[in-house]
Amino acid sequence: MSERARILLASSNAGKLAELEALAAGEGYGARFRFALFPNFASLPKFEESAATFAENAAGKAIHYSRGVQEPVLADDSGLVVPALGGAPGVYSARYAGEGASDADRIRKLLDEMRGKTGAQRAARFVCVLALAERGRVIAVVSDSASGELLDQPRGKGGFGYDPVFFAPEPGKTFAELTREEKNRLSHRGKAFRRLLADLASRTV
Repeated sequence: MSERARILLASSNAGKLAELEALAAGEGYGARFRFALFPNFASLPKFEESAATFAENAAGKAIHYSRGVQEPVLADDSGLVVPALGGAPGVYSARYAGEGASDADRIRKLLDEMRGKTGAQRAARFVCVLALAERGRVIAVVSDSASGELLDQPRGKGGFGYDPVFFAPEPGKTFAELTREEKNRLSHRGKAFRRLLADLASRTV
């Protein structure tokens, strides 16, 4: 990749793009990398994230969308892993309560499954895997996680997904109660993205 490399994000989510740009700038990589949403992403044939692991889904998605463009393509897969539920929701985090379900629906199902579980049984972690591919070939895969515990009711108005019930011990808040800066520092996606930037910056480009 050349100086000021342009990396396409396999998404149409402007909020995710803004989060990644803020992380790049905050880590001092803004002059090295710039990010953009994949052109006409919603109109392209969709990649079905049907693999059993986050890494396979992220890599498969990155390969799928990188085949028709010159720029590297970044894809991610992430979710909530609860050991007491056998690792669920896991790769099905976004579909845990069925297609078309809301965040509130998914949280409600999760809390129903957690009913009666206490102490260490409420441990959970968010996992994020990022994969970068160029013209159909994976060139980087990184992952990271954030550990916490599940509350028995939502707290906070920020974030999305399972954030309102995911309690992070260090700040003593749920992810939905964190500022953007706090979440970028502590979240699975923030940590994985910093690892990816450091890996790319260390290469001969």
